[in-house]
Amino acid sequence: MTTGRSLHDVPEEEPYRSPYLDGAATASTSALGITKRKPSRLARLSNETLAAKRTTKAKSIPRIRSTPRLPHERDADDAPSAVMYWSRAPVYGAVPLRNMRGHTVTLLDNVAWIFGGCDDKDTARDIYCFDIDTMQWSHPDTVGDAPPPSRAHTAVMVGRQIVVYGGGQGGTYYDTVYVFDSRTRAWSRPTIVGDIPPPRRAHTAVLYENKIWIFGGGNGMTALNDVWTLDVSNTAEMHWEKIATTGERQPTARGYHTANLADHFMIIIGGSDGADCFAEIWFLNLKTYEWTLIDLPENESYKRLSHTSTQVGTYLYVQGGHDGTEYTSDVKCFSLVNFQYENRPIYGRPPSQRGYHVAVLADSRLFFFGGYNGMAAFDDVHLIDLAGSAFLPQVTSFEIVL
Repeated sequence: MTTGRSLHDVPEEEPYRSPYLDGAATASTSALGITKRKPSRLARLSNETLAAKRTTKAKSIPRIRSTPRLPHERDADDAPSAVMYWSRAPVYGAVPLRNMRGHTVTLLDNVAWIFGGCDDKDTARDIYCFDIDTMQWSHPDTVGDAPPPSRAHTAVMVGRQIVVYGGGQGGTYYDTVYVFDSRTRAWSRPTIVGDIPPPRRAHTAVLYENKIWIFGGGNGMTALNDVWTLDVSNTAEMHWEKIATTGERQPTARGYHTANLADHFMIIIGGSDGADCFAEIWFLNLKTYEWTLIDLPENESYKRLSHTSTQVGTYLYVQGGHDGTEYTSDVKCFSLVNFQYENRPIYGRPPSQRGYHVAVLADSRLFFFGGYNGMAAFDDVHLIDLAGSAFLPQVTSFEIVL
C-alpha cells in the first residue's frame, strides 16, 4: 500500500434553509382568491331560469395541486420528445428533515434507501426511503445494533441486505461493518475474520462474485490506494483479504472518486489526494488484479472529485462534482466501447452546481439526491428522463476489451 498527500475533510457549511420546510406561507382562503358570502335566500327556480343561469359565465376557481408544482415548468426550454431531459422531482410524503451530503443510496425494488450523511449541523445515522414510482419519501423505524452517525461510507446491496462499511464523523474514522436487513428493518454486526483494513472514508465499493471490492479513501492523515475484498457469501460471518495488484502503472492514493462494475472490471474515475484533483480513468481486472490506465485525449479529460458515475448500458454518466476549481452541474458520458467521452444534449434545467451527492438508475431515469456546493447542502431530488436513450439500461451484458 502506498500513501499520498493528506486527504482533507469537507469544510463546514453555512446554515441552509430547506426549500420544503422554510419560508412556506400557510394556505388561507384569501390567498386562494376565495371570499366568504352570506347564504342567499332560497327560492324555487323554474326550468327557464335554470337554463338561463347555465349560460352565465362561470367564476374562475383556483387550481389546487395535491403535490408540489414542478419547478421551471413554465420557463424551461421546449424539447423534442426523444431526448434526455432534466427536471426536479415533485416529492411528497415524509420529506427528510435534514439536508444530505456524504450519504449513500442503494436501490431495491424501485425504492432508494438513503443512509447517513450530514446536514449543515450534524451527521446522521437514520434511513430514508424514496419510492421512485410515487415520488414519495418515508422514514422507517429500525431496530438492532445500528451504526453510529456516519458520512462518506459505502453501502452495497447483497441480496436484500445492505452492507455498510467505513465512513466517519468529525475526526473519527471507522473500520466497522454493519448489515441492514430491508425485510425486518434490523441492523446487525457480522463476525469478521482475517486482517482488517485501516479505518477510512471517501473510499468506493463494488460487488463482484460475492465479494465487496474496496478501493482507496483516506484515514484522516493520508490518502490510500489499497484494494481489499470482503467475502459476503455469508452475511453473518465475513472475511477480509488484501489484494496484491499488478500493472505497469497503478493509481496513486485518492478519495472521493467513483467506482463502477462493468463486465469483470472495476472502473475508477477521478478523485483527489487532498492537493490534486484527477481526471484519470482506471480499469482493474478483478480476475487478474491488473490495473490499466485509459489513454484520454487531453482536451477530453475532465478532473472530478465528489461526483457521481452511474452505468447506463454501455455508458458511464458522470455528473457534477468539483473540477479542482469549482463545483459543476454538467453530465459527461463515457463510452465503455470506444473509451472516450461523448457529447449528448440534455434539455431542461439541471440542478445547481454541487458535489457529494448520490445517484441511482431506475426505470430508465437517473435520480440524484442532495449534495453540497461549498456553502450549503441540499435536500432536493432531480432526475434525468433518458427518453430516446431509454433502451440503453437494457444493455446489461457486454464484453469489455482493453
